[in-house]
Amino acid sequence: MSDSTQTYATHRRRHPPYHFFVMPALLLYVVTNLVRLIREPGPGMLVNFIASVALFLLAGIVRLYATKLQDRIIRLEMRQRLAICLPDPLRGRIDELSPGQLIALRFASDAELPDLVRRVLDEHITKRDDIKQLIKSWTPDPLRV
Repeated sequence: MSDSTQTYATHRRRHPPYHFFVMPALLLYVVTNLVRLIREPGPGMLVNFIASVALFLLAGIVRLYATKLQDRIIRLEMRQRLAICLPDPLRGRIDELSPGQLIALRFASDAELPDLVRRVLDEHITKRDDIKQLIKSWTPDPLRV
C-alpha cells in the first residue's frame, strides 16, 4: 500500500508473517497437542499442551502490549499536535478527548483537524470508526504496529 493512498478502507494494518503464519502455526500447534493429549494422555502430553497454549497466549500478549504502547505514544503525539493546530478556545478542550478519539483523529490532516475536533466534541462522537469515516484528507500512518 502506498502511503499517499491510505484511506479509511485501506488503513488497517495486517502484518502477514504475524497474522497469516505465526498465529495460525501456533494455533495449529495447540490443536495438535490437544489431539495428542486426548489420544495419548499422560504427564508429558499435558506439559506439551500447556506449553503450546502458553506460546500462543504469549504471541497474543506481545502483540497486545505493542499496540497498547503504540496507543500511548499516539495519545502523546496527538496532544502535542492539537496544542499546535487548534485555536485557543478549542485548545482548552483537548482534555475532553478520550484516548480512542485521539487515536482515531491521528489520521486527519492538520487543516481539517480543528473542525473535526470541534465536531467530535460537540456531537459526542466516540466510536473510532465513526471519527475515521469523517476524515476527508487522510494523513497516512505507515509506522504503526
